[in-house]
Amino acid sequence: MKTSPLEFINQVRAETRKVVWPTRRETVMTGVMVMIMTAILAIFFFVIDTGFEALVKMLLSLAN
Repeated sequence: MKTSPLEFINQVRAETRKVVWPTRRETVMTGVMVMIMTAILAIFFFVIDTGFEALVKMLLSLAN
């Protein structure tokens, strides 16, 4: 069953009214948490990458 464009717009508006939008504080807190997690993961992968680099260099030095 097809709906008319006007009926579709009315349905979209009705659904949009049901959305619970986050408060400014919730948005800021979520943003801060994302930045913290990004920094933690960056440090973690830097440490892991540095460790693997040292391991590969050590193994390559043994081959020479």
